[in-house]
Amino acid sequence: MADEIVPPANQLAAVSLGNDGSTVQKAQFSNRVLIRTILDRPDGGAKLAGQKIRIGGWVKTGREQGKGAFAFLEVNDGSCPANLQVMVDSSLYDLSKLVATGTCVTVDGVLKVPPEGKGTKQRIELSVVNVIDVGTVDATKYPLPKTKLTLEFLRDVLHLRSRTNSISAVARIRNALAFATHSFFQEHSFLYIHTPIITTSDCEGAGEMFQATTLINYTERLEQDLIDNPLPTEADVEAARLIVKERGDVVAKLKAAKASKEEITAAVAQLKIAKESFAHIEERSKLKPGLPKKDGNIDYSKDFFGRQAFLTVSGQLQVETYACALSSVYTFGPTFRAENSHTSRHLAEFWMVEPEIAFADLEDDMNCAEAYVKYMCKWLLEKCYDDMELMAKNFDSGCIDRLKLVESTPFGRITYTEAIELLVEAVAKGKEFDNNVEWGVDLASEHERYLTEVLFQKPLIVYNYPKGIKAFYMRLNDDEKTVAAMDVLVPKVGELIGGSQREERYDVIKKRIEEMGLPIEPYEWYLDLRRYGTVKHCGFGLGFERMILFATGIDNIRDVIPFPRYPGKADL
Repeated sequence: MADEIVPPANQLAAVSLGNDGSTVQKAQFSNRVLIRTILDRPDGGAKLAGQKIRIGGWVKTGREQGKGAFAFLEVNDGSCPANLQVMVDSSLYDLSKLVATGTCVTVDGVLKVPPEGKGTKQRIELSVVNVIDVGTVDATKYPLPKTKLTLEFLRDVLHLRSRTNSISAVARIRNALAFATHSFFQEHSFLYIHTPIITTSDCEGAGEMFQATTLINYTERLEQDLIDNPLPTEADVEAARLIVKERGDVVAKLKAAKASKEEITAAVAQLKIAKESFAHIEERSKLKPGLPKKDGNIDYSKDFFGRQAFLTVSGQLQVETYACALSSVYTFGPTFRAENSHTSRHLAEFWMVEPEIAFADLEDDMNCAEAYVKYMCKWLLEKCYDDMELMAKNFDSGCIDRLKLVESTPFGRITYTEAIELLVEAVAKGKEFDNNVEWGVDLASEHERYLTEVLFQKPLIVYNYPKGIKAFYMRLNDDEKTVAAMDVLVPKVGELIGGSQREERYDVIKKRIEEMGLPIEPYEWYLDLRRYGTVKHCGFGLGFERMILFATGIDNIRDVIPFPRYPGKADL
């Protein structure tokens, strides 16, 4: 390898890119240049010809040419979907170690315009002058061949699947949507609140929660201890008790004989040791293998938190405490459901965006939800268009048009009752659904998609649902049959957002908790928000992975989260 040539500092400076500038952007905390800042320019990087730069990335494809005199590498560093073509002369490095897919290279070179008629689509390529570093790959063992791989196959190589075009594009889209989420709420003066992952309350009342406990570990340690150190017998307990009695008698006799203070103190110390030993032996004799029980039930007072605890299904209830003090807040974090479901729409661990707004009603809630969804769609169209083009090419040709539709179209709004009437009318005209349509049932995905994709052909907000199918915290309407709930339905996925005006009246929400058969005690703190300075407030939850499904057109939710967790699967 030739001696390292560090490119001139002025050619690696981090600068903003103008449409007609001729500079490139240095990666932060690194002396390499981002490939994105070369190829994403209006001129495709052509005006950068002549600049000496350093790039690093992974070889997508490589081929030796000129009878082994040089090689062309397609290099990608994850900053954009496009690859930079890199030409390496055989005098600089062993080309056989560079061309394998997956090889990592860091090189210095000069940007050049490819010769006309060369067949490349790129308007710039890198002619290498120095190979700085190489991470080699054994091509016979590399799990990601150059052939087209299914998303299902890639789930079995989670640690490497981000190197593929599709998953890396999803990662950039996911990152952009997360950034857009924080940007939207920060721009509207919301405070970001971190709600707990471990909770003692069930927000939805579904009961399908992961339990957080140390009792199993405690039980396993106990059972091993009982094997290593058998329990004391009744004779052992009685012997220890007898020693206590004997030591006590000694102390009594010394005191009666008015022995010296030193003798009595020593005897008392021996008695104390005997009592502690007896207490330990007696307590240990009562140990039983298995989980601790009290009155026939598991004794959770012995657990880590002194009570039952779970992984949260939602941060909503907790973030309401801050809304009732700071007005506009939101939480954005992981949530968990222990539902044993293998569908393409379910995960055991997923992310939720949950804003909460004080001094606001259902109308305000719908306005905020609509603005937020539009904001995200516009953000992707402006910031991730090249990645969206890849999604359109590989998965859903209509995904970009769908984003444009949602971003530019006012959402429709109808009541649940009106939605049911429209669906019943469709059935009467011959439309067939797998799920029954009648007032009082929850809308199935097929119903939601029919409303948005066929009847309205745009996003739709359905509101005022029957109280029997919604959570206890949703505000009871004056008809006492419906609650001030709303769902945002979009093409492709159906329900994207679920929200409501919260019930702020103490007597009403207490009655609702009791009607649903939930215990009052775990929600006493929640009721306090209604007892002390109650306020009208509302909020909603957006399943973050569902938003990515909607945006990309990918069918399975397991492919839009970096490390999917579902029944039987928790790799890495």
